[in-house]
Amino acid sequence: MKFDKPATTNPIDQLKVVGKPTDRIDGPLKTTGTAPYAYERHDVASDQAYGYIVGSAIAKGRINAVDLAAAKAAPGVIEIVTWQNAGPLGKSKSHTAKLLAGPEIEHYDQAIAIVVAETFEQARAAARMVRIDYARAPGRFDLDAQIKSAPPVGEDSGEGSHSPPIARHGDFDGAFAAAPVKLDAVYRTPDQSHAMMEPHATIAAWEGDKLTLWTSNQMIAWGVRDLAQTLMIPKEKVRLVSPYIGGGFGSKLWVRADALMAALGARAAKRPVKVALARAQIMNNTTHRPATVQHIRLGATKDGKLTAIAHESWSGDLPGGGPETAPSQTKLIYAGANRLIATRLATLDLPEGNAMRAPGEAPGMMALEVAMDEMAEKLGMDPVAFRILNDTQVDPMKPERRYSMRNMTGCLKLGAEKFGWAKRNPKPGQMRDGNWLVGMGVAAGFRNNITTKSAARVRIDDKGGIVVETDMTDIGTGSYTIIAQTAAEVMGVPLDQVKVTLGDSSFPEAAGSGGQWGAANSTAGVYAACMKLREAVAAKLGFNSADAAFTGGRVTSGNRSATLADAAGSSAEDGIEYGDLGKTYQQSTFAGHFVEVGVDAWTGTVRVRRMLAVCAAGRIINPKSARSQVIGAMTMGVGAALMEHAVVDKRFGFFVNHDLAGYEVPVHADIPHQEVIFLDETDPIAGPLKAKGVGELGICGVGGAVANAIYNATGVRVRDYPITLDKLIDKLPAMA
Repeated sequence: MKFDKPATTNPIDQLKVVGKPTDRIDGPLKTTGTAPYAYERHDVASDQAYGYIVGSAIAKGRINAVDLAAAKAAPGVIEIVTWQNAGPLGKSKSHTAKLLAGPEIEHYDQAIAIVVAETFEQARAAARMVRIDYARAPGRFDLDAQIKSAPPVGEDSGEGSHSPPIARHGDFDGAFAAAPVKLDAVYRTPDQSHAMMEPHATIAAWEGDKLTLWTSNQMIAWGVRDLAQTLMIPKEKVRLVSPYIGGGFGSKLWVRADALMAALGARAAKRPVKVALARAQIMNNTTHRPATVQHIRLGATKDGKLTAIAHESWSGDLPGGGPETAPSQTKLIYAGANRLIATRLATLDLPEGNAMRAPGEAPGMMALEVAMDEMAEKLGMDPVAFRILNDTQVDPMKPERRYSMRNMTGCLKLGAEKFGWAKRNPKPGQMRDGNWLVGMGVAAGFRNNITTKSAARVRIDDKGGIVVETDMTDIGTGSYTIIAQTAAEVMGVPLDQVKVTLGDSSFPEAAGSGGQWGAANSTAGVYAACMKLREAVAAKLGFNSADAAFTGGRVTSGNRSATLADAAGSSAEDGIEYGDLGKTYQQSTFAGHFVEVGVDAWTGTVRVRRMLAVCAAGRIINPKSARSQVIGAMTMGVGAALMEHAVVDKRFGFFVNHDLAGYEVPVHADIPHQEVIFLDETDPIAGPLKAKGVGELGICGVGGAVANAIYNATGVRVRDYPITLDKLIDKLPAMA
């Protein structure tokens, strides 16, 4: 189905199933522990052996020699694979560094071997007996030390943001110099880890020259492509199966070392092999969100109109990698005729930097939204009013390009009303609750809506139920449920009459889970397939498809009626393909984030007391799971603001706090009740369901709102995240 004209009235608009807060249909499997995750697939291949990956003990250099004698002689060892006996390997363009290193080492904990044994404990013990002689080389591990040599690079997150290395609109230098009110500040965000619940894990089995992997992966088709390129075999010889994924947040967009090393180990051992990365390996072997240094300059008239906006960012990655696209939202979110956007990339020999929930906007808005508050204070304006004054209905760098739908002002106004913003004291450090200094903060949220092809196969079973098959994944987001809701709505059956099967590369290629593009596109693909199935059913029953009504498990045309079971065996496969509407209109999602914090006046300890997000993201397919997505993102935003920091050992080039004891993330005690409100809107430009993504919007701006609330509570402005008590304690106002 080609979507090249705005959506009009269609079967989705019945809203009998779509738009209703619906329990997850996979909930019973999750709560009973029977949902099949990758490492637990004992049913799919018999006689599974265990693999344990040996990672490099240096961050940069070369392997002189490998001694495997002791490891091979250890109890239970079946096989050991290194680059020396792995056979010829390629490297996918998706991978910045090789998934199997040797003899050259590109980063710390890069995989250099896999030990395969009868038990996990035997494999782990033998892995520790592998002896490596290294020649260590000097490495670049300090972003600050590399900033001056970092060249401008074109920024493209692959998630709706792209621009040349230095993008200018109007005359920023002249406008900034002439502005009567100016802000010039530098903000820093640290390296962060995805810290998802399920580790990277894979079971690999070969049948002749065909490889099947039961793995934890967000993008099935990408995984097939990248493994085929790495193993140098045809794509048709690779099958990936990922029906359930225990979190990814971007770290599982691409297959990682667990998948390749399991495949190599299984080929060498001639039996299935299972591999799971330990938490420390996840932190250093896979990917992370890169640290940033962001320079923001704002110029405004005395009445608060922005006239000059510059956002420049520095981040680092391995050679051949890409930048963290922190200025991405600044091109679009606020009005202002004169702009400078620049992204610079330093070469660092740290583990690969790559996508983490809302790459670009999440760290970028941690800086921009604090800068907006600082500017509002200079102007003597309310921060909400300042943002609303500088709203825009067009792309500021392409004024001829309008937004398909934009109600950021509505998010901010409703949020301010519901949160009680009028009670906020604009003078910092004035609100107290016993020993607690209390403050409120606000930030706008912005994330682009991304349209991409997505396909599905649907059929009618012998009882008149609908079966949906697509390689779409569910990373805990509720894909099973919204896909079932879509099929039920279009085919006119109850939700319990729809069976959804996901995450298998033998199914039609879907959008996959990532970048906030999964829900709207995968359901659009299912919609397209169901509309084609309706035509097939009508033809089989001899009905006119143009006036056939599908409701209650029946098909009616004129005075004739039949059950869907009468059309059992009918099937269709189709997908959504987008025309030029995405080029004609700017498609984005918006939020207003409001946070109240308490800061202990004696210790500087921060506690988040209240949170509210008001979101505008088109039609919400399932308000219940959408709320879950947003509160999860809000929680990650609190973590980014207050605690998350992957600390670099700048001598040896690795993340020191590489487990969940040292890398702190929010727990239940850290998070108060979170309220989420969705504006009632539909966006006919976005797709046939008139829906847009929402899963990453919830993190965009939260860190800035927390920082602004801390400032309002204490009068202490911290521009270096995370905002820990050591950055507050000696600057807090005196207690009476």
